[in-house]
Amino acid sequence: MQDRSWWLGTALSGALVVLAGAFGAHGLEGQLEPRFAAAFETGVRYQAWHTLAMLGVLAWRASLPLVGQALVLGLWAAGMLLFSGSLYAMALSGVGGLGVITPVGGVLLIAGWLALAVSVARARPGGQSPSGNT
Repeated sequence: MQDRSWWLGTALSGALVVLAGAFGAHGLEGQLEPRFAAAFETGVRYQAWHTLAMLGVLAWRASLPLVGQALVLGLWAAGMLLFSGSLYAMALSGVGGLGVITPVGGVLLIAGWLALAVSVARARPGGQSPSGNT
């Protein structure tokens, strides 16, 4: 199976989204300062959307591999780790200083979307990438 590791990682990210969402809603209810509760919720939301986006790129890549799709997946994975991960760590530890990592993750998420746009723009009609590589 092509991209087995990406599929596995994306599936685990989806499971983590559900676990983190439930933990945030039930296990942390009333336990966090409002700003930390909001940060945790933001981390869950961004991870969920990017996990879904990764599923879309993986499905697309299975039928039409293009140059840049793997880069998109890598940027989103790193972005989720840094963005959502720093928000989770900040909320759970109560250390607001961890938020300095969050913008780096955000930049990686944005870079992933821009890489997706470039990948699509560079694709030739009929679906082949300019170099034919994936």
